[in-house]
Amino acid sequence: MPGRRNRERLLDAVAAKGGGGAATVPTVKVAVQRLVADMDLPSAAYPGDAGIDLCAACDCWLKPGERKLIPTGLAVAIPEGYAGFVLPRSGLALRKGLSMANTPGLIDSHFRGELQVVAVNLDPKEVIEIQRKERIAQLVVLEVPRVVWQEALQLDCTERGDKGFGSSGS
Repeated sequence: MPGRRNRERLLDAVAAKGGGGAATVPTVKVAVQRLVADMDLPSAAYPGDAGIDLCAACDCWLKPGERKLIPTGLAVAIPEGYAGFVLPRSGLALRKGLSMANTPGLIDSHFRGELQVVAVNLDPKEVIEIQRKERIAQLVVLEVPRVVWQEALQLDCTERGDKGFGSSGS
């Protein structure tokens, strides 16, 4: 799992510097611009949360099965070497059936436009009402490596090989 590997790298780095006890979590500064003056800045619900809440900048309704692009009234400047991933909020998914059509939504480091959420109503019967300033999604900022693609005539062999969907059982 990516989170486990990042945590292990962090602990290894602390150990290499002779640190003991609890590791200090690194911070990343992300500039945020309010495009709608009274929108709240992104924030975490609890200390240590990986995801910060994104809120709707307008009232809207989604009929069963409907998709809608919902603005947040915010723009961000994610630093080079990082990316933002917009994810559904688990409580809204469970209680109302609100999810995202493109989860996770990817925000590249060079994007400077308004953050918007591609919401979808997965409830088969009920309309979902979203109120202005309601928390509708969460944003996680993660470090991403620069990938250098190398063409290969043949790939290395693995136990899974080319077995695809459903190959590990039900």
